Amino acid sequence: MRFVDSNVLLYSVSTVTEEVGKAEVARQLMASHDVGLSVQVLQEFYVQATRTTRPDRLAHDLATGLIGSWQRFPVQPLTVSVMTAALHTCERFTISYWDAAIIEAARELGCDVVLSEDLNDGQEFDGLGVINPFA
Repeated sequence: MRFVDSNVLLYSVSTVTEEVGKAEVARQLMASHDVGLSVQVLQEFYVQATRTTRPDRLAHDLATGLIGSWQRFPVQPLTVSVMTAALHTCERFTISYWDAAIIEAARELGCDVVLSEDLNDGQEFDGLGVINPFA
């Protein structure tokens, strides 16, 4: 299973002309059946998709409807064990807590790769790889 970061979700709904290629890649990813995500990813999507400075800002109802539809995929909840593991990972790999929480949520879901534009393409975190699908 592949874990998708919030940037995949954001590109999947983008109508910005400069993001057409990334939007197509993201839509193909979200049409597959082997992806998982986390509550953190859904939260980040909502905050970014509805921010007033976003050129293709989504209305609250549309954003929450999309979040509901993406719950058809496995969604890792926020747990103490994920948080504790993320605290260890952020120190061990010198990454932000939020990136570490993505890594550990993916690990908890049993994913073997994280699809993200924000983490370093090709980096490994104890057997969990990162791929930038937009590179």
